[in-house]
Amino acid sequence: MKIKDVMSKTLYCCTPADTIQKAAELMKDNDVGAIPVVNDCKERKLLGIITDRDICVKVASTGKSTAAMKVGEVMTKSLTTCKPDDTLEACEMKMEQKQVRRIPVVDASGKCVGLVAQADIALRDTPLHIHHTLAAISQHHAHPQAAAQA
Repeated sequence: MKIKDVMSKTLYCCTPADTIQKAAELMKDNDVGAIPVVNDCKERKLLGIITDRDICVKVASTGKSTAAMKVGEVMTKSLTTCKPDDTLEACEMKMEQKQVRRIPVVDASGKCVGLVAQADIALRDTPLHIHHTLAAISQHHAHPQAAAQA
């Protein structure tokens, strides 16, 4: 199975200049835990990702106002990505290796075209394989990207 068959194609995005408050509102209003950060929401060149965990850990711990902080200050910039024609197995392997639950999907030009989440895979995989993937993603290791994309 290909990533393009399982990824979420409806994208809510923000830019590095957007406030943390705006990103949090997008997450709440659309019931998502991660928002791709792009150069602009029309062109959608992927620059990073911001997660609900980034907001809770990186922002709340500073004591700064979410209306004053910008997404670019806390977004994860070093990303693991997939291509639409990558296999589901290849994506799962990346999730396991990097210990992340969400991976942006980009086309050949770097445009964000989707997002694949652990839940997308869980809905289409065998229970035994889901168990293995979840266990591998959830292992506790000191890995800075894992905390940012969790």
